[in-house]
Amino acid sequence: MTDRKDQLAGNLAKVEERITAACVAAGRKREEVTLIVVTKTYPADDVRILSELGVRHVAENRDQDAAPKAAVCSDLPLSWHFVGQLQTNKVRSVVGYANVVQSVDRARLVSALSKEAVRVERDLSCLIQVALDAGESGRGERGGVGPGGIAELGDLVAAAPGLRLGGLMTVAPLTGPYAGRQQAAFERLMDLSTDLRRAHPAANMVSAGMSADLEQAVAAGATHVRVGTAVLGVRPRLG
Repeated sequence: MTDRKDQLAGNLAKVEERITAACVAAGRKREEVTLIVVTKTYPADDVRILSELGVRHVAENRDQDAAPKAAVCSDLPLSWHFVGQLQTNKVRSVVGYANVVQSVDRARLVSALSKEAVRVERDLSCLIQVALDAGESGRGERGGVGPGGIAELGDLVAAAPGLRLGGLMTVAPLTGPYAGRQQAAFERLMDLSTDLRRAHPAANMVSAGMSADLEQAVAAGATHVRVGTAVLGVRPRLG
């Protein structure tokens, strides 16, 4: 366990150096960017070590993995972010542990999240997942709503009991006009965030960038970066 803690501490230090350097290059303060460590496929033991090392935000993308892990780690001072495509039949479970759902992309999901948040008396922050490979009003290959659907969905979230509109999230698209153009994709997301904040000033969270492109996300103005492999390493394929 000590070896693993040393490994994670070293990886965290390297990621911290990258974020700090990116902030300096962008003329931003380091505290403007929050690191979310994506712990999907990694065990609860790793989550516990990360907490000991000062990590306060972790993310998961599959409820069947996240729910038991969050339960085992419920004593830790962590904020849990759900970042995967969310089916409505998983909403009850996810609302039980998630502080933030970053993948809100349709009205039916807003209704389900609101109903459950009210039932368990939780205040749930929601980000609208933006699909930059979807055209203006389509849906992305990996979930998300096209830019043309943000305003309507944002109004729905903001008006929904138990929910709070936190801002926007995106994943750099693999297809479409922004494929291979992470910087441009993240700059587009920032423009969309500016538009959203005209109607909802408190929706100022912008989640973008992962291990390979966090520098571009910071340069564009992201407030949160989601880093997995750069912290936890590449997990061997199962089977």
